[in-house]
Amino acid sequence: MTDFNLPALPQRITLAGGCFWCLDAAYRPLRGVLRVECGYSNGTTLRPSYREVCTGQTGHAEVIRLDFDPDVLSLDTVLEVFFAMHDPTTLNRQGNDVGTQYRSGIYTHDAAQLAAVRAYVQGLRDQALFTDPIVTEIAPEANYSPAESEHQDYFTHHPYQGYCAAVIAPKVDKLRRQYAALLRKDA
Repeated sequence: MTDFNLPALPQRITLAGGCFWCLDAAYRPLRGVLRVECGYSNGTTLRPSYREVCTGQTGHAEVIRLDFDPDVLSLDTVLEVFFAMHDPTTLNRQGNDVGTQYRSGIYTHDAAQLAAVRAYVQGLRDQALFTDPIVTEIAPEANYSPAESEHQDYFTHHPYQGYCAAVIAPKVDKLRRQYAALLRKDA
């Protein structure tokens, strides 16, 4: 059998770590990221609106759907950035954002990815990197729908909006310092 060294196919993972604007801004500048889409996942309402999700009644989390090239950006690196950019130990909360829509979650797209994510999180638990227990929900992606167009790439379009300046900008600055080697040259 011949090894053709074919490139890996793009992978997709769905991440919830508080407000989707933060994760969107964190992942867009990384090499290997092919697409980021803000959306809603793992709730019960079909095609909910932002207003509905904000009530906490739909069961959805604010998420980003991330398509990436695993030859450039590994799943482990995607997860490392994820755990660096939010607090996975607070249930249904990130800072002042409170509610089930702001939960920490990793929603997978196949059985191999689910197993890899579970193993990665177990490794974090084994290393006791966090003082409190990790409460990140790990499950297959379900009932996903994209967010409205005004939520896509929000930070780029509204960098001086209060939430962006006070909450997102410091997280993006942290990412740029901590993961400078992962940034695209144009970022």
